[in-house]
Amino acid sequence: MSDDSAKTGRLRLARGVSPWLFPTVAAAATTALLTRRDRRWALAAAPLGALTGAMLWFFRDPDRTPGEGRILSPADGVVQSIDPQADGRTRVAIFMSPLNVHVNRAPLAGNVTSVQHVAGGFLPAFNKDSDQNERVVWHFATALGDVEMVQIAGAVARRIVPYVTVGAKVSQTERIGLIRFGSRVDIYLPEGISSAVSVGEKTVAGVTRIDRG
Repeated sequence: MSDDSAKTGRLRLARGVSPWLFPTVAAAATTALLTRRDRRWALAAAPLGALTGAMLWFFRDPDRTPGEGRILSPADGVVQSIDPQADGRTRVAIFMSPLNVHVNRAPLAGNVTSVQHVAGGFLPAFNKDSDQNERVVWHFATALGDVEMVQIAGAVARRIVPYVTVGAKVSQTERIGLIRFGSRVDIYLPEGISSAVSVGEKTVAGVTRIDRG
């Protein structure tokens, strides 16, 4: 995967942001034009312009040079917890703040066997009970067996946008979905595979290795 956006200086935006971004851009442009007629419109134009800039930053989607590893991080963020599961798997939970890139990537190559939306609450993603929030549960058939990934909505993020559907064949680091305004992504390492990251460590989607070789 090339880093074309970095070479050209072009800002690439995530798919699925139009309902949020376009109205803000339109309002900012309209009030900026009205300011030419009446300076009092600047009271609205200035914050709308700042909001537009912030949203452009929030919804950025930079190209990445893939890292090396069997399982790569599906999300930008910070490792919140690493929890052994009763079935022998290990859950690595990655907290995404509103300042992180919100596009999630396939942690490894495989076929998408399930994309299940589960209704739930909207607790802050750092809350220990946030795994009961609104979420999308993914399953991938891979060379390592079934791998589960969960996109979890937070207190602000009320919308998860999958990019691919059941039956799709995905490559490692391929963009597979978006969580608007940050939250959490969990990746379940198959039995016998330990984590290469530690709690508090920063991760970069498609770059940071999650499994220990």
